[in-house]
Amino acid sequence: MLVFDLFFLLTLALFELPLDQDVRPVEVLRVPHLCEGIVFDHEGYGYISQGKFIIRVGRDGQAEQWAETGSPNGHKVLADGTHLICDAMQHAVLHLDANGKMIGKASSECDGKPLRAPNDLTLDPEGGFHFTDPGESDEKKPDGVVHYVDAKGKTHLLAQGLAFPNGIVLRPGGKQLLVSESKQNRILVYEVLSAGRLGPLKVFANLPSKQGEQIDNQPDGICLDAEGNLYVAHYGMKQVQVLNPQGKLIRRYKGGNLSTTNVAFGGPNMDQLFVTGALGGEQSEGALFRVYLKGVRGLVILPKKVRK
Repeated sequence: MLVFDLFFLLTLALFELPLDQDVRPVEVLRVPHLCEGIVFDHEGYGYISQGKFIIRVGRDGQAEQWAETGSPNGHKVLADGTHLICDAMQHAVLHLDANGKMIGKASSECDGKPLRAPNDLTLDPEGGFHFTDPGESDEKKPDGVVHYVDAKGKTHLLAQGLAFPNGIVLRPGGKQLLVSESKQNRILVYEVLSAGRLGPLKVFANLPSKQGEQIDNQPDGICLDAEGNLYVAHYGMKQVQVLNPQGKLIRRYKGGNLSTTNVAFGGPNMDQLFVTGALGGEQSEGALFRVYLKGVRGLVILPKKVRK
């Protein structure tokens, strides 16, 4: 028993997150305005959404314009190297090739009604994807929705009545869907009953409120590490907050940007957390920061099927 206990304690130590004070953000790239939608392709290039452009960033920090879509936001790379991008101006989730050229629209309507402003998305390992569409919803007009696009390309309405649904991520195994509800300052969780069908809304975590020089408290983009911890870009708080698998707040890392918008793991060992946003308010300069998290690995799920 003593040997087992020792092994268990060593295992916990191996996966322990760095302490808040031991982590500092390092600026990678400065851009004219707020940026978001950070994602990495299979070759290690990063992509950020900024204004009407998508910018590609190399490992050396060199940046180039990769695509112009209108108003890009959430972004994912598929197993075949093509890209899915939420675009509010085009009221669609766009499908682009590996060179940034338009293939078509992966989703533009649901049950005959046009989409409003797709914001962020998460891939289903079976070939579909979930995405949020907040429209202009807020706490006084909670009409934001969550959609699912199946492997055949049909868009389903999954959840509605939300006050600006924003970041979204599917847990491994596809049984739980986590969603940032920005205007309620909380993270929601839904049980995935089957493809295109969710259980009732549950609150996974209520998040801290702004204090001092912080300007807002709206959870934005989210991602997972390999141990199931959830990383939340907390807009207006200059933080990336970490929740354990039970929804308990366990870390508050400096995000570099005051208006933190999105987070994703990258780097050769998937142990670097990249954070997008703006240095001040939304109209200020934007930046991409890197936070090294020794001993932590980001979660990567590639779909088993390639989207046609």
